[in-house]
Amino acid sequence: MMNIYPAIDLRGGKVVRLREGDPEKQTIFSDDPLQTAQRWLNEGATWLHVVNLDGAFKQANDNSAILEKIAQLNLKVQFGGGLRTLPDIENALQLGVARAVIGTAAIENPALVLEALEKFGADRICVALDARDGKITTHGWTTISEETPVTLGRAMAEKGVQYALYTDVKRDGSMIGANVQETISLARQTGLKVIASGGVTNMPEIATLAHSGIVEGAIIGMALYKGEITLQEALLAAKASN
Repeated sequence: MMNIYPAIDLRGGKVVRLREGDPEKQTIFSDDPLQTAQRWLNEGATWLHVVNLDGAFKQANDNSAILEKIAQLNLKVQFGGGLRTLPDIENALQLGVARAVIGTAAIENPALVLEALEKFGADRICVALDARDGKITTHGWTTISEETPVTLGRAMAEKGVQYALYTDVKRDGSMIGANVQETISLARQTGLKVIASGGVTNMPEIATLAHSGIVEGAIIGMALYKGEITLQEALLAAKASN
C-alpha cells in the first residue's frame, strides 16, 4: 500500500501551515504538536512527515524537544528542515526519527549525501526535490537553482539514494491538487521511491498516485487540517488502489 504521511510543520513550537512556503502566509493550527501527532496516530497513521521550519529558515528554534516526544509515539517519523551537516542528520536519527530528509545540502554539498548513505543506510535517508516552475528550490524554498527535479533525482539515484520527496512549491498549502503527473513521471524517469507533496487534497488524486504502482507515498497537510479530506479517507484511497 502507498504510505500516507500527515504533515506536522513546526515553527516556534507550534503546528503551522505555510502557503507556497511563504513565512508571511502562515496559519497556526495547534499550540500542541504532540497532541496533533497523537491525533494522527489515533486516526490510523503509521508515518508522520515532520518539518522544522525554523531550521529551514535558519532561525534559532530547533524544535528538537518536540521532535523527540513525537518520535517516541508508536509510529515512524520522516523529518526534515535545516539538516545540512552529518551531525544534524545523526542528531535527528538519534532522537528517534526513522528517515531524515536532506534538501539544500543535497545541492550545496553532494558529498554529504554519500556520507549519510554510507553511515546510516539508504532506508534512513531521503532527498528533497522541491521545485518551483520546474527548477529545484533551496534554503526554505527561497532560492531557485538551475537544476531540475529529474536531473538532480538521477544524480542522487546514481549515488545510491532510494527515497525522494517531490514538492511542487506553488501548490503547497494551496489545496488545488498535487502535481500528480509530474510526480509519477519523476518516479519513472529516476527510479526513485518518490513521495508526493504539495497540494494533495482529495481521494481521486491519491488513488491515481497509488494506481501508478511506483509512487511510495503522499504527504497531506492543509487538506487534513481544514477538513477537506479525513485521514481515514486518504488511507482508504491509497489502500483501495492496491
